[in-house]
Amino acid sequence: MDNPFERNDSAILFTRSVKAGKRVYYIDVKQDRHGQYYIAITESKRIKDGDDLSRPVFEKHKIFLYREDVEKFTEAFQEVTEFAKQNAPQPERREYFGQPEEETTATDELPASDDFNLDIQF
Repeated sequence: MDNPFERNDSAILFTRSVKAGKRVYYIDVKQDRHGQYYIAITESKRIKDGDDLSRPVFEKHKIFLYREDVEKFTEAFQEVTEFAKQNAPQPERREYFGQPEEETTATDELPASDDFNLDIQF
């Protein structure tokens, strides 16, 4: 008999990942035990490099987003993104995995506000 307190990870039905330096964001569509789809957003951050005797150590944070909350979440996310694009200072040059990120030019500006669209539908 299955232990009702053990959480069984659902199979991933659809996924996308975003690599950003030492972080990777996974955006997965999963199905719960009642047949409802939900979105699982996971941030995985490498906090310790592996060596000959050990594996790298990752810290993970998860958000579960159900259908009834998607519209409100999407609206809030678009508002926050719009604010950040309009008000954020130019990003500083960062290093990824000990290597400098590629040089940017004046043409590598943030997209115009109407270029960003997040559309999530079920």
